[in-house]
Amino acid sequence: MIAVSVNKDRFFYDIHSLVKAFYPEEEVACFVRGTKDVRSSEGSIALSVDLAEEKGEIFVSLSQGREGWSVPEGTKGIKEEKIQTGFGLTGTDIISESITCLPEKDGGRTSSIDLSPVFDERGERLYNAKNALKRLLYRMLSGQTGKQLPWGSLTGIRPTHIPATLLQAGRDDATILKELADTYHVSSEKAALALEIAKREREVLSGDAFADGYSLYAGIPFCPTTCLYCSFPSYPAGAWADRIDAYLDALIRELRAVSELFQGRRLCTVYIGGGTPTTLSPAQSDRLLTAIETLFDLSHVREITVEAGRPDSVTEEKLQTLKAHGVTRLSINPQTMQQRTLDLIGRRHSVDDVVRAFALARSFGCFSINMDLILGLPGENAADVSETMDRIEALAPDDLTLHALAVKRGSRMQALLESGKASFPAFRDIEAATELAQKRARGMGLKPYYLYRQKNIAGNFENTGYAREDAIGLYNILINSDVHSIAACGAGAVSKRVSGDAVNRAENVRELTQYLDRIDEMIDRKVILYS
Repeated sequence: MIAVSVNKDRFFYDIHSLVKAFYPEEEVACFVRGTKDVRSSEGSIALSVDLAEEKGEIFVSLSQGREGWSVPEGTKGIKEEKIQTGFGLTGTDIISESITCLPEKDGGRTSSIDLSPVFDERGERLYNAKNALKRLLYRMLSGQTGKQLPWGSLTGIRPTHIPATLLQAGRDDATILKELADTYHVSSEKAALALEIAKREREVLSGDAFADGYSLYAGIPFCPTTCLYCSFPSYPAGAWADRIDAYLDALIRELRAVSELFQGRRLCTVYIGGGTPTTLSPAQSDRLLTAIETLFDLSHVREITVEAGRPDSVTEEKLQTLKAHGVTRLSINPQTMQQRTLDLIGRRHSVDDVVRAFALARSFGCFSINMDLILGLPGENAADVSETMDRIEALAPDDLTLHALAVKRGSRMQALLESGKASFPAFRDIEAATELAQKRARGMGLKPYYLYRQKNIAGNFENTGYAREDAIGLYNILINSDVHSIAACGAGAVSKRVSGDAVNRAENVRELTQYLDRIDEMIDRKVILYS
């Protein structure tokens, strides 16, 4: 176990995420000093963080292989570092930085930051204490473990936000790449990827069309089965068959309320996700899509996406229904083309089912087709990923999303791991597999266009969408940016309101019965959010 004590209740998420990235197999516990009696066992690590921002200082001490917080007799220290950092007017541009390594001394490694704060004309302090702390933690943990993380000290879900902000400020490519490397310790490969995607997003989102509009999400929380790694709201369609129509009743009520709240606003994209929306019968899909057509003005809509993620839920009649309602984009998601892995993760379909569903959808000639793959699935290695990419390349999807596995709370995999009832074979060669898959995606003529990261993501990597220039998934870019509002309906859906620089969110309850019983409350939450 790794125990992290902090003198102030601040930056817990960032500290936890960064420590966990260096020690993915370890349990990490963060707590305010004095609130818990946590003792590290032999061989574990203890971190102590002191924030003294009124003095412009952050202190971090690290101990390893110690009982409690004491230092065993004879323990050799490493080094003490003192880092002085000042920030420019944007809060991100480094003015100066110096590192002085003092002589080794007993008692472990101790480091401190003197932030030398900069003030603007109003006297407001402009340094970013959180990023300074993360840089310090990163350097200490990197030195201790010998690891360098591909995304450095970045723990947020949208690393492309940094180059996007710097592009907006007029910085050139060389300056942005240097900023990512020097300030955040991002690798040259990931820095170049983030900059490339930030430029593409900027090009796609240029103009006022999206800023003045909004997007609509409708969630269908039913699947043929629930995958081992899934943490989304998902209920077996067979077991809940008698509640699906009641769910649609509630969902359409919520959609009607949204249409009234956004009356006169331009609807840009529609995304029907899940779960697996194609678990709905043709009649149920027709009912939902008819309601959307009736309630909303679709004349400005650039894209209508339906997730057909499970190929065992795809039929010709269902696709005919989607075509009749003008759906433009489908997502058919194999996750892997290794049958043994599909069986292990509970997909309950075959590789041949993927090929069949894709060919059937392609035969309609009206759908842009995305496919999702997950890198880091249990027991796989780079050779398995290479074979999967061979099969995907033969299908030639318009859009390919490469996910790094993230084992989240709420998934059966996490529950089984925590209970000790099961263990899973580790993925081997995640870095080689990621590099291979990304290179193969580019070789298929697909270019990266959106990127996001998740907590506990395999290898500290990322999820990246690759697409042909004419097949970019607009909703994927919009949901990962703060350009316009997303009105999200259904169990577990999260709505976002963007107003200038302010971004606010409202969540729907995840549990299906609660959603049905509390639908009026879900509607009230949106009224408050968008009023």
